[in-house]
Amino acid sequence: MKLIGMLDSPYVRRVAISLQLLGLEFEHQSLSVFGQFAQFQEINPVVKAPTLLCDDGSVLMDSTLILEYAQTIAQPRTLMPTALAEFRHEIKIIGLALAACEKAIQIVYERGLRPPDKLHEPWVTRVTGQLLAAFGALEKDLSRNSLAATSASITQAGVSTAVAWYFTQQMLPEIVSAANHPNLVSFSARAEVLPEFRAAPYGDGTYQPQR
Repeated sequence: MKLIGMLDSPYVRRVAISLQLLGLEFEHQSLSVFGQFAQFQEINPVVKAPTLLCDDGSVLMDSTLILEYAQTIAQPRTLMPTALAEFRHEIKIIGLALAACEKAIQIVYERGLRPPDKLHEPWVTRVTGQLLAAFGALEKDLSRNSLAATSASITQAGVSTAVAWYFTQQMLPEIVSAANHPNLVSFSARAEVLPEFRAAPYGDGTYQPQR
């Protein structure tokens, strides 16, 4: 398998970390959907990161769908609980983390791609409120329910939460204050030292398996 996309994308990084935790071998090709559009298009005409090139040549996209496929081929290994109550809570946390990613990226794109005189402040204000609401809910949940942070015990909720927090702190620390989210800060610090996270560091580099 080959994972296509840059690790500065929380969605690509989420997949890279999860594939390792599931015990699946893969290659990683760091391509930008902006700077290397034509090269990316040759692999996936839709040019969507992450893209997973399967061993049979199939092209998959969307991080959640890629991870559904990964969990299927990794069975019985899984990053998801099976008991209904735990599963319901797991997907609640994943949903909040992915919402945070989406809103953070919308703000980054709004700032980086739209000319300053074209910025629509009501839209930015609305998205910022959604971003803060998502992280506020995650912080509140972490104050009551801890997330495991070891290679053997971390779940998809933990991976997604840690990746979403780290991305936002790299890109929008002035919007999402670390001081207001001590539980997320603590959890992120514990997750980021895991070998699977260190092998796929945030940025424009390439996944490097830990030897």
